[in-house]
Amino acid sequence: MANGWKRTKESELEEEVRAHLKMSAREYSDRGESQESAEQSAHREFGNESLVKETVRDMWRGQWWEELVQDIRFGARLLRKNLQFTLVAVITLALGIGANTAIFSLVNGILLRPLPYPHPEQLLRATGFYPKGAFNALREQVTTMGVVAYAEGHELNLTGRREPVRLNATFVSAELFSVLGTGPQLGKVFAPGEDLAGHSHSVILSNALWRNRFAADASVIGSWIQLEGLQRQVVGVMPADFRFPSPETELWVPLNIDSSNTQSYWAGDFMPVIGRLHQNATMQQASAEIGLFQSRIAKAFPWPMPSNWNAGIAMQPLQDGIVEDVRSHLLILLAAVSLVLLIACANVANLTLSRAAARAKEIAIRTSLGAGRRRIVRQLVVESLVLAFCGGALGLLLASVGMSLLKSTFPVNTPRLSDTHLDWYVLLFTLGLTIVTGVLCGLAPALQSSRSELTESLKAGSRGSTLSGSIVVRRALVISELALAVLLASGAGLLIRSLWSLSHVYPGFRAENVVTARITPNETFCENPGRCFSFYKELVDRVRATPGVRDAALVSTLPLDGRVNKRSVEIENHARTPESAQPLLWLNPVSPGYMKLMNISVLAGREFTESDVSPSAHVAIVSAATAKRFWPQQDALGKHIRFLGQRDWCTIVGIAGDVRGFDLRNDKPEWMDGVFYVPYGPDAILENGNVPAEMTMVVSSLQGQSQLGASIRSIAASLDPDTPVAEIRTLPAVVAGAASSTRSVTSLFGAFAALALALGAVGIYGLISYFVAQRSREIGIRIALGAQKSDVLKLVLQEGVSLTLAGVGAGLAAAFALTRFLSGLLYGVKPTDPAGFIAVAVLFGVVALLASYLPARRALRVDPMVALRYE
Repeated sequence: MANGWKRTKESELEEEVRAHLKMSAREYSDRGESQESAEQSAHREFGNESLVKETVRDMWRGQWWEELVQDIRFGARLLRKNLQFTLVAVITLALGIGANTAIFSLVNGILLRPLPYPHPEQLLRATGFYPKGAFNALREQVTTMGVVAYAEGHELNLTGRREPVRLNATFVSAELFSVLGTGPQLGKVFAPGEDLAGHSHSVILSNALWRNRFAADASVIGSWIQLEGLQRQVVGVMPADFRFPSPETELWVPLNIDSSNTQSYWAGDFMPVIGRLHQNATMQQASAEIGLFQSRIAKAFPWPMPSNWNAGIAMQPLQDGIVEDVRSHLLILLAAVSLVLLIACANVANLTLSRAAARAKEIAIRTSLGAGRRRIVRQLVVESLVLAFCGGALGLLLASVGMSLLKSTFPVNTPRLSDTHLDWYVLLFTLGLTIVTGVLCGLAPALQSSRSELTESLKAGSRGSTLSGSIVVRRALVISELALAVLLASGAGLLIRSLWSLSHVYPGFRAENVVTARITPNETFCENPGRCFSFYKELVDRVRATPGVRDAALVSTLPLDGRVNKRSVEIENHARTPESAQPLLWLNPVSPGYMKLMNISVLAGREFTESDVSPSAHVAIVSAATAKRFWPQQDALGKHIRFLGQRDWCTIVGIAGDVRGFDLRNDKPEWMDGVFYVPYGPDAILENGNVPAEMTMVVSSLQGQSQLGASIRSIAASLDPDTPVAEIRTLPAVVAGAASSTRSVTSLFGAFAALALALGAVGIYGLISYFVAQRSREIGIRIALGAQKSDVLKLVLQEGVSLTLAGVGAGLAAAFALTRFLSGLLYGVKPTDPAGFIAVAVLFGVVALLASYLPARRALRVDPMVALRYE
């Protein structure tokens, strides 16, 4: 039917043209011209018949679609004929589009996709943190939203069911699940009031724990399990897609809010607070309300709070609060991979310009037959879009294959990492990106090709002048490629140098031949401190007696493992204002011999001895930075500190070298005032009033990690069958893991920079090859007239050098202006480090010379007679 309509319209168009020409010829004939002359005048006045018909066809309904299909078929045939060009272009675009798709899938899953809860826009998070007492008051006083709090990072022993296991638990206020709007898969969630003292005996299981540990048995609901030596009733199992606050959570336990326990109520976990807006309330109103609450709550504490505590607190969208730590990393990677795509587009545009030179006569013939410039441009852009869609399809395949590898590059605790996958949003992004890429790659070559001179293009032997204007466009594209590649390489160089510095920073201890193992008895096990001390002393003695073990010691918080024990202390003769809080120090109980085993320097005084474990010793060691802060210009040895609320003072007997305990950049969290050590004994009292039950054993041994781990597990099980032994790692692995976040960003950035460098080299090579091909006749004449090979080499290399200087100069200028955005990721190197810029310039200079030298060698082999005969 459509074909019949088209034949009818074509017939009518032909008839209309003939009628118009016939009428025009009759008019000229009436003026006295001969019949032949009248017909020629009519044709001359009418103009190009094919062009007129083409214009009329453009106005027909549906004609554009038919022509688009024709253009696609024609473009596909041409690309199939030139497979070498097609494969290079498709692979180049696939790399750019695939990398962008993979990174965008991370950005989409982590930053853009709404949280998987009903009406996620109503969920907010406070920018400050509150202990149980302050949260309880907040819960009672706010009116704009329902608020909940949670404390993650806790671990509980599950015993009584096969071998004991250590589980990750999050303590939550009772209304957490109702505020989030999520129900259980089985059972029920906590009821209001279950987070108060005397009522918090329930537990909710994650779906993964229920399946792996309880064999997905529905009868587990209502049963009692033993956690940390206490019986808790399983009341619910959450759905598989519920992973709040992180995928590592395996249990949810109600907070035990006990106002009679002052230490726990006011100085326990300082927790994140989230809320759901009530109807008609706004985030601004909620922020104003919590700000007013903050101005009052500090007076409720039983001790002075710092004036800057929770200063400027407000409410923010919950999603922003969850991902704020990774947002900058992802946006930087997205910007970097976008530059890679731009470089790929420039490369393909250059390839297309080269191909357009060979098609100059074809385009000229089509123009002479009536094809307008708009029609030519559309045809060439459609061909570019066909290329882009092939590259997009291959890029999508590469992205889907590489997603698991990409996700494994990031730390496992990256928020919402498990939510990233290729979905419809990513597919739409890839589609849009492919279309934009096709237009970017094809528009400049299409406009350039459509401006070709008909006479010059149709002349035989005009090969040297064909599309000579395109060389300007090609130079601009290559310079842009190089500038973008230099910008990427400069950023990657800074990150790589920063990672190298971070990886080689001295952490304050020696990690060689040291294996660590976390020993985690139940908290109730250490309610009798003597029992706990005897257990660990026997454990250390037995491990030391193991063949191949040179020494063993204990530490409460292993450096760089992410755990911190905080303690408010009094410092003798330390002046402070009434508004300032008591100094908050990092408490680290250790066994005698720990510092010697870890090669931690004792700068003054001595290390702990076995006699320091006695109840009457009361000794401590402080870090060098702590000593300098509280006793500047003084000798800290012999000074005294004591735990807030305790009677006995501890005498400082040693000053230890600073240890990068918190991360490789910092000795401690910024909200802490110092670090001190006490012997693992009666003075090792945590904030909850108990001695630490969980300790980490460090063992200097020549045994392998697995063999030593089996020995430690066997010894621990013989002393207490309910004590799990977990996280058996070498100390070098712990140190390496501390740089994992920086390493993930650096590795991806470096990969993008390497790809950009390769594409830039290909761009230079392609342009110089085109330059040699276009000037082969000139080169042949020069050689025939006696030019030396060095002169020809100089001629060709000058082109590459000029491009390189322009591209590198522009790239370095951009890098100098933009690398400051990387400052938050850098360590030990400045964003405008001149040595890095010089190294990048030298690298690109060498690569550019190599890329230029290969075509230059080909120019040296030009035979003058062959070149002249060919032209």
